[in-house]
Amino acid sequence: MINITLKDGSKKSFPRGISVFDVAKSISEGFARNVISAKFNDIIIETSTSLDADGSLELYTWEDENGKKAFWHSSSHILAQAIQELFEGSKLTIGPAIDKGFYYDVDFGDKSISEKDFKNIESKMLEIARGKHDFIMRSVSKSDALKFYLSKKNEYKVELIKNLNDNEITFCDHSNFTDLCRGGHIPNTGIVKAFKLLSVAGAYWRGDEKNKQLTRVYAISFPKQKLLNQYLENLEEAKKRDHRKIGKQLGLFTFSQKVGLGLPLWLPKGAELRSRLENFLKDAQKKAGYEMVITPHIGQKELYMTSGHYEKYGEDSFQPIGTPKENEEFLLKPMNCPHHCEIYNSFKFSYKDLPVRYAEFGTVYRYEQSGELHGLTRVRGFTQDDAHIFCTEDQLNEEFKNVIDLVLYVFRSLGFNNFTAQVSLRDSDKSEKYIGSDEVWKKSENAILKAVEDKKLKYKIEKGEAAFYGPKLDFMVKDALDREWQLGTIQVDYNLPERFELNYKGSDNQLHRPVMIHRAPFGSLERFIAILLENTAGNLPIWLIPEQVAILSISDKYEKYTKKVLNLLEINEIRALLDNRSETMGRKIRDAEINKTPYMIIIGENEEKENCISLRKHGGEDLGKMSIDDFVKIINNSIKKIFNNKNYIL
Repeated sequence: MINITLKDGSKKSFPRGISVFDVAKSISEGFARNVISAKFNDIIIETSTSLDADGSLELYTWEDENGKKAFWHSSSHILAQAIQELFEGSKLTIGPAIDKGFYYDVDFGDKSISEKDFKNIESKMLEIARGKHDFIMRSVSKSDALKFYLSKKNEYKVELIKNLNDNEITFCDHSNFTDLCRGGHIPNTGIVKAFKLLSVAGAYWRGDEKNKQLTRVYAISFPKQKLLNQYLENLEEAKKRDHRKIGKQLGLFTFSQKVGLGLPLWLPKGAELRSRLENFLKDAQKKAGYEMVITPHIGQKELYMTSGHYEKYGEDSFQPIGTPKENEEFLLKPMNCPHHCEIYNSFKFSYKDLPVRYAEFGTVYRYEQSGELHGLTRVRGFTQDDAHIFCTEDQLNEEFKNVIDLVLYVFRSLGFNNFTAQVSLRDSDKSEKYIGSDEVWKKSENAILKAVEDKKLKYKIEKGEAAFYGPKLDFMVKDALDREWQLGTIQVDYNLPERFELNYKGSDNQLHRPVMIHRAPFGSLERFIAILLENTAGNLPIWLIPEQVAILSISDKYEKYTKKVLNLLEINEIRALLDNRSETMGRKIRDAEINKTPYMIIIGENEEKENCISLRKHGGEDLGKMSIDDFVKIINNSIKKIFNNKNYIL
């Protein structure tokens, strides 16, 4: 007999060799029918896999993230088979699951693929799926695996196999199709009921621009047609909400080929929006005891060698900047934290001075391949709402929890109410990716886990997602279209204080290392604004939007009164735009609607006589006539409603 620990902590005994499916049946036959994947002792396996030892078992349905991953990974095999059958001579490379769907990179040789081929490929995929072919894993020797792909003249799979050991190579079979694969599949192809090819793009083999460019075919699949229909509806809505389209429409930002790819230019309205976000966070940070600092955009190469950033990112990032002085090199800063460490080092602190909290809106630079750039969400220069807290170990728990409160305050103030927490830990099997000892990592990880438990946050654990210097707490936010984004991060770091030889004098009169907390509630202003625009469809919160009111005059005869209204609004710190163009009122209203201005004040003869305004809300609602004072109250009360809510108070 073997002992199996299930996800809820319960333990059951089963005969050795029992399948995952039969374990699921022991819980419930109805549940077992929905189980499509599993994880045993941290390894993703199939439901047909036999269990021969004690261990922990997690069972996944379509509703689970890992279930979707197995579903989409299996679907990529179906896509690969369809392509191979329809495009003779095509060479398959890799086809992983991604956040939404999957892709397969293919060398089509002298052939090409376009949207006109999509329907034919989808039909072939459905035909394969309806065959209800089982996904079957089998081990293969390195020599047999090489022989198989050499016979197919597939140099890409051969290269992958050459980098594998003899005892770790597996093939996955379904129907008459075989692919090199590590595993993690649904039981059979029949579970997949709906497919949609989404797009094609260029992709370099293994992500290296020096290698051949392949064709990446993106697709998605679902266990029900209605789920695909809903996804496609959301996709159309997402196109309407694309921050690049909204940003252009509202005049927030632009890009220039001459300036360079991935380097946004902020227009006056966009600069105002950024400034208001910065001031909002500065006010919150001031209340929380942060001090603002400013650091240069470059630093000596040695600075980033000390921090470890050069070792980890130097080869794939912007190259060093030389100076007239021989062997003197600078780098565009990839992170603000080394600079903040040096600011800390410029003072002598005792335990009575801690915690010390430095905050900065610091612009950093990272090289991204041109194909990876996307509007504001993936750029080469971006501004982090960065801060670093230097504290004692005794202060760590309280400081970390205070940062959580700050992040939640930011999210709720901006309408991001649907989120979960993700504790990102290191992958202990890939220790070369990280710096610091096992002991230090254990302390850091336990500190985060205790804080999230204390705050009673709903969280999940992701191994391998930690920063190279420490674990982190990431906030996964769902937007209006149920898309998940990583926004806001908090990290615990014992390693950089050690590398920069930071210290403070303790109560014992001895020198001690502080603990460092990295935090960025926005993450980056660029990416945060992009997600905010898409979440709100450009209808920004009234307290944040650059122009809260458009004053629309029926005729220039009322110029004097409109200026009076404008002046009174400005006195009350309400941001208004005066539209006195020689256009029809219908055109002015349409333009204000396009600009997503929350309120429109209409001024004509009656308004001037009665010393009042006519008010229209974005979307067409007529609020009628009122005094300017009453309108000011409407604006102020709507803002107070947000910030006076106990859930939003810092």
